[in-house]
Amino acid sequence: MGNYIHIRFQPVNKTDQEILIARLFELGYEGFEEGPNYLSAYIPESQFIEQAISQYTFSKEVIAPRNWNAEWEQNFQPVVIGRFCAIRAHFHEPIANVQHEIIITPKMSFGTGHHATTHLMVEAMEHQPFAGKTVLDFGTGTGILAILAEKLGARAITAIDNDDWSIENAAENSQLNHCSNIHLQKADSLHNLAVYDIILANINKHVLLGNMAEIRQHLAGDGVVYLSGLLSGDQPDIEAAVNKAGMQLVERKEKDNWICLTCKNFSTQ
Repeated sequence: MGNYIHIRFQPVNKTDQEILIARLFELGYEGFEEGPNYLSAYIPESQFIEQAISQYTFSKEVIAPRNWNAEWEQNFQPVVIGRFCAIRAHFHEPIANVQHEIIITPKMSFGTGHHATTHLMVEAMEHQPFAGKTVLDFGTGTGILAILAEKLGARAITAIDNDDWSIENAAENSQLNHCSNIHLQKADSLHNLAVYDIILANINKHVLLGNMAEIRQHLAGDGVVYLSGLLSGDQPDIEAAVNKAGMQLVERKEKDNWICLTCKNFSTQ
């Protein structure tokens, strides 16, 4: 394993962080840490091109190979979302008094439950019937949402991501949770996929806007879609795209300036 480059962008406010993350993701950055007025991002040294980010104010640090899993284990704390769901690592004690418990080892994938958007998606899923439904998890990351969908009774889940680390990690986490109904696929769009009763899309504004028409095409007539990875200021653009695609916003949740939007087809309202 080679060196990584740690870039710290500062100052950068919450509103601009999501835009910057989307840009950096396209450049090959693999991990992000969001702070009150900064954004840290990580990329393999072999892929780093300083000129590509020259318009930003940043500091740079070279990080030698290290045991990332050991560091994660040292800092990772369980996440408990009400009495509905708990997310923990294998080395944590089982968490009592929750309906569902998910065990993960995130490695370098996104989504541990700590971020507000994952938290919001899990909260939204609590009130949605999943039993016997087909589900698409678009941008699965660690696989948390796909795993929860199976625990809630979904009969078939397709989980896609465009990142090799995520597919490998989601497969490992799926196995840790004894899942058998999750089909993992590396993909960056919904081409050639089926029609689904429920679509979960916790990605970012840029990807959602680019795929909104396809999301609508792959949503069953009476289906429901959950959109997150969004800041509160993203809602007007996302809602306009939702309406243009033939869907309608039916519920909005917010946490720490991040939002989750629940949408359905116009014909089902």
